Amino acid sequence: MKMALVHEWLTPQATGGSELVVREILQTVEADLYALIDFESRNPDSYLYGRAIGTTFLQHFPQAARKIQQYLPLFPLAIEQLNLSGYEVILSSSHAVAKGILTHSQQLHLCYCHTPMRYAWDLTFDYLNSSRLGQGLPGLFTRMILHYLRQWDVLSANRVDYFIANSHHTAQRIWRCYRRPAEVIYPPVALDRFIYEPQKADFYLTVCRLVSYKRVKLIIEAFNELQLPLIVIGDGPELSPLRAIARNNVQLIGNQSHAVVATHMAQAKAFVYAACEDFGIAPVEAQACGTPVIAYGAGGALETVRDVRQDPRTGTGLLFQPQDPAALVKTVRIFEEICGKIRPESCHQQAQKFAATVFQQRYLQFLERCYADWSAQSLTGPVHPL
Repeated sequence: MKMALVHEWLTPQATGGSELVVREILQTVEADLYALIDFESRNPDSYLYGRAIGTTFLQHFPQAARKIQQYLPLFPLAIEQLNLSGYEVILSSSHAVAKGILTHSQQLHLCYCHTPMRYAWDLTFDYLNSSRLGQGLPGLFTRMILHYLRQWDVLSANRVDYFIANSHHTAQRIWRCYRRPAEVIYPPVALDRFIYEPQKADFYLTVCRLVSYKRVKLIIEAFNELQLPLIVIGDGPELSPLRAIARNNVQLIGNQSHAVVATHMAQAKAFVYAACEDFGIAPVEAQACGTPVIAYGAGGALETVRDVRQDPRTGTGLLFQPQDPAALVKTVRIFEEICGKIRPESCHQQAQKFAATVFQQRYLQFLERCYADWSAQSLTGPVHPL
């Protein structure tokens, strides 16, 4: 089979879970790679260095490497300009528009969906309220653009034959937005980059981009009240406002190298996470270190963290609700009393369920099953998703 893999953008700054999925898909199957923009094939530190990667007209726009999101209204048009008519199988890794690639009836399209376009759906009002483009007259145009993107997003979902979701939470969102079923295959986590350490220090940790939906302010407000040591690693537009409210027991140390992050992950008494994520890789990375997780009990955390109160033998942390400082304060105080019941080896074993080898095996099996089903049905009638 001649295959193409389509992703949104490839830059040195894009190093999240969706990029790990691209890497592991390329380790699993042989496929040509396409993206809206590519600045990784010229990066000597990238595994994509020197690789031929197809791109769109956005590649040549000013500041595309660092500020590609400013061209959001052009994303649908750009992705539709990629001509992949010579391929038998199209694979997409999509959190925005990659799934919208144009295909014909003799092509199979399998989409790994990290999330339906978040700023057009679940985070619309967060985006409008936190951005100057959401206010006044510019806000009217922003709302019109998001309205258009939602329409295009639903339309382009019909170009996909089979969906994969990165969690049951995402599968539910795919059904709500597109009315399409999705197979759940958890994304790969680079577990070998983290150190298993059963002995813990006396501090709590959170690591993430400092943007509003990550709810780091909630965590800091809770630890201001608790007066327990908290270290915050990450950078973003909220760094300065968060530093302004943090008390002496809270340290915000900005972006750090992977080595520093891994060391803190391994030594932390617990990893704290307050966002509602589609999957959420950081809590799994913490568990790989043998570190318990205290997480907001919604989204992907319900599938990656085992609450010790429900599972005393193999619990890996605590889940809190609702999503407010008072609930987190109460849960941390419970953790202080029962943390000895959470075994580091249980956390480490839980993380192994999300290893890259598990992802590769499940992805390949599903691809083979979809291809066999699609090939059989293409002889008799329309494709019916599994």
